[in-house]
Amino acid sequence: MFQVVARVRRVGGSLMITLPKEAADAEGIREDSVVTVRVAKRRRDSFGALRGIGPWEHDEGEHD
Repeated sequence: MFQVVARVRRVGGSLMITLPKEAADAEGIREDSVVTVRVAKRRRDSFGALRGIGPWEHDEGEHD
């Protein structure tokens, strides 16, 4: 089994994901293959959400 994280896109009135070539090749999936797809919403990771703020530094003498 191959695990892939993909972005969902709208195509007409449907939603679509794209299967990367590496995953298709690894599983022997070709055009017109019938596949089973498990769908799970990925939890959002907030790591890096506050980029550019810089490290917190304690000013000596303040709030001792």
